[in-house]
Amino acid sequence: MKSITTQSIRVIASLLFLITTVKGTSQEALTAEQWQEDLRYLQKIVHAEYPFLFKKITSASFDKAIEKFHGEIPKLEVHEIKVGLTRMVSLFEYGHSQIPFGTIAKEAVLPINLYHFEDGIFIEGVQKKHQTVLGAKVLKIGEMPIEIALKAIRPVVPAENDQYFKGYGLRFLTVPAVLHAQGVIPAYSNTVSLTLEKNGQVFEHAFSAIPLADVSKEYGFTVPNDTWESVRDQTVTPLYLKHLQEKRYYFEYLKDAKTIYVRQSSVFSDDTETLAAFYERLFAFIDANDVDKMIYDVRLNGGGNNYNNKPLIKGIMARPKINQRGKLFYIIGRNTFSAAQNLTNEIDNYTEAILVGEPTSENQNFYGDARKVTLPNSGINAYLSFAWWQDKPQWEGMKWTVPHIAKTMTFEDYIMNNDLVVEAAMNYTETGFILNPLEHLTQLFINGKYEQLKKDGFAIANDPAYAYYDFQEEFGKAGYRLLTQGNAEGGLFILGLVAEFYPESTGALWSLAAAQEQLKLYDKAKENYKKIISLDPNGMTGKAAKMKVTSLNKE
Repeated sequence: MKSITTQSIRVIASLLFLITTVKGTSQEALTAEQWQEDLRYLQKIVHAEYPFLFKKITSASFDKAIEKFHGEIPKLEVHEIKVGLTRMVSLFEYGHSQIPFGTIAKEAVLPINLYHFEDGIFIEGVQKKHQTVLGAKVLKIGEMPIEIALKAIRPVVPAENDQYFKGYGLRFLTVPAVLHAQGVIPAYSNTVSLTLEKNGQVFEHAFSAIPLADVSKEYGFTVPNDTWESVRDQTVTPLYLKHLQEKRYYFEYLKDAKTIYVRQSSVFSDDTETLAAFYERLFAFIDANDVDKMIYDVRLNGGGNNYNNKPLIKGIMARPKINQRGKLFYIIGRNTFSAAQNLTNEIDNYTEAILVGEPTSENQNFYGDARKVTLPNSGINAYLSFAWWQDKPQWEGMKWTVPHIAKTMTFEDYIMNNDLVVEAAMNYTETGFILNPLEHLTQLFINGKYEQLKKDGFAIANDPAYAYYDFQEEFGKAGYRLLTQGNAEGGLFILGLVAEFYPESTGALWSLAAAQEQLKLYDKAKENYKKIISLDPNGMTGKAAKMKVTSLNKE
């Protein structure tokens, strides 16, 4: 092989610079018409090859959004157009259907890592030059309150549900291009000021953007190094963060508790050990040792190849000593996505696991396995899902998997390494805890135990362990099903319970009043419409209720 001369190196370097420069500026040189051609190409491909994606949005609504954006393109800057294209793909609300985050974030992100704790959004990690703001709570982005800023950037995120937005969407809040395109900041700038709160003091701090490649984090958490610092106490490492960089999965035997803890943060195999080999080693250890309980943690698992799930499910099902209520715990969270959702579905379907933590970031049934679609002029890659994964019956498929026992963490829990999720699993004792509250309440209704239903329903609806169950929505649906099936008494009873459990909810009152009106119980309907008016005198629901009362007065 010939040696490379210094002159050759210089020539190659110059060529690479020219190529990079041309590539970097090619999108800048595109005309508005060329960007519009790319948009039309995306629209055409979606209709021709991916019409099945129109599940959460109609084709008419998608086309309307396309037309609006098409008309805006001539007035937009390049970064706004790229964000707009990302927004168009995110309309499908499937996490696999997306324009990758790096497309709009590669060149500039703020040098902070944000995390949404139970008590707010905090700066979890930061470049050391900004270390004075480490651990600060975010109050505003520019002049916009954080709550409004989150709503503003939400359309850019391919969020399947609120958990996806927490787990994967918060990073969009650090991208100046997104902040400007979505109206969070009035003018595009690589320097963005945040209003923060720390140690009781409220102050502003300006951050200058850095390349995305300079961010140091793993699975959403900061990895400390020479230039980055984490707010978490690094002298202790909780189980779920152990070996995070070097191992996709590991297990640890907690001898005193006769418990084996397993963290699996990918459904892809490691280079050093396949998942199949890991499962074999795990179950061999369980068989050879005094293991009374297994805690299986996939809260950081963003997916992989779901064909790797089968040996784990078979291994658990073959071991009744751990596959029983109170012996097997499965931890889920905001990063549990894709093939990890398939695994969660299978765990829920075929094992006796008690699920602990936060809901998953994936729909239970979902479109995955995306194909790349390259836009002809800009070269931007969009990824569109094509494979429908259905592990749950269609009528049972929910927007996420809800844990039996809800546990999350506050900012203080995190920095002090208090893992309340693992603690809940470790300390669980069998005291008749109702794992499936909706099923329990349904059975009480079927058996005609209405007083017990009322008592248990109120207790469950106010129990933080069931924080992620949407009782108001589920009960409301059940009430309407009964009404449509001709069971007026049962339907009104359920809708009345919902209104009693949620007395401040205009939605619950409206549902009850509408049902009463439908059954010609006009006096009762008017009474509940008047309650709505008192709760929302100037709002749309209150105004609609006034119209209803006026109409019923004529009956």
